[in-house]
Amino acid sequence: MPLHVPPAPAPALRSVLAALGSPTAVRAARTPSLRTAQGPARPDLPLPVHELDHTGAQAAPADGSPTTLTGWRFLIRCGERAVAAAETMLTPDGWAFSHFCEGPYIPSAELALRQAEALPTPYQPRLLSVPELYMLTLWLHGDCTADAEGGAVAPADVLVPLSPAPPGIAAHRPHRAADLLAALSHRLTPAPLLGSPA
Repeated sequence: MPLHVPPAPAPALRSVLAALGSPTAVRAARTPSLRTAQGPARPDLPLPVHELDHTGAQAAPADGSPTTLTGWRFLIRCGERAVAAAETMLTPDGWAFSHFCEGPYIPSAELALRQAEALPTPYQPRLLSVPELYMLTLWLHGDCTADAEGGAVAPADVLVPLSPAPPGIAAHRPHRAADLLAALSHRLTPAPLLGSPA
């Protein structure tokens, strides 16, 4: 079943295109594969990046775990190969280019998206970040018509941890959102403060 990839905001896409067209921005990027890529680079597969609310995994409300939109991430392709990613952020003046990046996220995201396309249920793909665990997941939202920039992680949504995943979490294994968030809740709960020794 094909994924329903949401369109990125036009200003976000324009900011990435402007950065790709700027030799200064590309040279300044700490992405060797982008600087040495042969042929034109183009943005592809824009995905909204949401951050899990600090209490989202702990509370696990019946209507979903709250998130905050932090940006849009685009894969950057040269020919058929993804060589980097570009991220945008929301500023008081609107969407703006933030930075280029590369690393294990690129092939991991491509693999997770290919796996998701083979699922029998249609989904809207998003990215869900859990900064406290240095964790990024492909979030497969069950409502394909939802506003990609809003909403909560529904209990029946699917989360696919990207590589590298935190210890004890298998990368590329799809999880029902309620199950994975419940498993993460103890990792996100602050340890109780111990009293002073007497």
